[in-house]
Amino acid sequence: AFMPELPRHIGQFTDVPAGDINVGGREVGFMFGQYKKLKNEFVGVLTGKGLTFGGSLIRPEATGYGLVYFVDEMLREKEDSFKGKRVAISGAGNVATYAAEKCLQLGATVITLSDSTGYVYEPEGFTKEAIEAVMHLKTVTRGPLSDYKSAGKGTYVKGERPWGVDAKYDIALPCATQNEVNEEDAQKLVAAGVKIVAEGANMPSDPEAIQVYHAKGIEFGPAKAANAGGVAVSGLEMCQNSARLAWTSEEVDDKLKTIMADIFKASKGAAKEFNTHLQAGANIAGFLKVAEAMQAQGVV
Repeated sequence: AFMPELPRHIGQFTDVPAGDINVGGREVGFMFGQYKKLKNEFVGVLTGKGLTFGGSLIRPEATGYGLVYFVDEMLREKEDSFKGKRVAISGAGNVATYAAEKCLQLGATVITLSDSTGYVYEPEGFTKEAIEAVMHLKTVTRGPLSDYKSAGKGTYVKGERPWGVDAKYDIALPCATQNEVNEEDAQKLVAAGVKIVAEGANMPSDPEAIQVYHAKGIEFGPAKAANAGGVAVSGLEMCQNSARLAWTSEEVDDKLKTIMADIFKASKGAAKEFNTHLQAGANIAGFLKVAEAMQAQGVV
């Protein structure tokens, strides 16, 4: 029902929608099929498509993987790494679970995942199998996280956000939804010993929480930079569609790593040039890129 109107407003060179909360591969597939029926053409007009009809490998993983690659750059800047770090993650969708997967691959311990009903705390860390169980629960059976069965010492905490978990941890990755971290939550992160917060969701930290980060010396990776991996691989999916190619997982993942490293370098470079923090550096780098392009094209 949505698609009879939408094709007038989108196109491969106009605007290319992608999925988000409650719009996954299934819904994108329905919309793409209807678009083809109405327009009688096969172009990369939606991203997040299935692999059998123009989708890209690594697209479901992209935002979560990209987030972790961005944090890895933050750590490298300090001559540090994920190895041995304890990470609290909110959410249980693609961003959260794939971020958790990549954290494990880089040697970190993920202690929480959450949904709108509460959170699960795994004191010894989620295993690869446990993360896969959460993925199955959310994408196949579509149940609440309260249905998760821990194979270890995991506990489910009803009606709470994970930031107040009774544990020390080093990194917080809000990957659920907007405004999920408020000032009180930010103070809990400080008490837990958090040194880095990076946003996997869109603007999950409210302004008061961000003030706490800066006041307490927590390095903050804002969503506009840290969660750009999803949009980046949407762009790579469009490239593959235009060229009628299908890249391997390794090719897409390598390009994603490079893009996230470049975003960090641009953000950090601007922060250093203007003597400010990483959040402002990301704002400045983004603004300058757009402003310079507008000036070059005679817009301003």
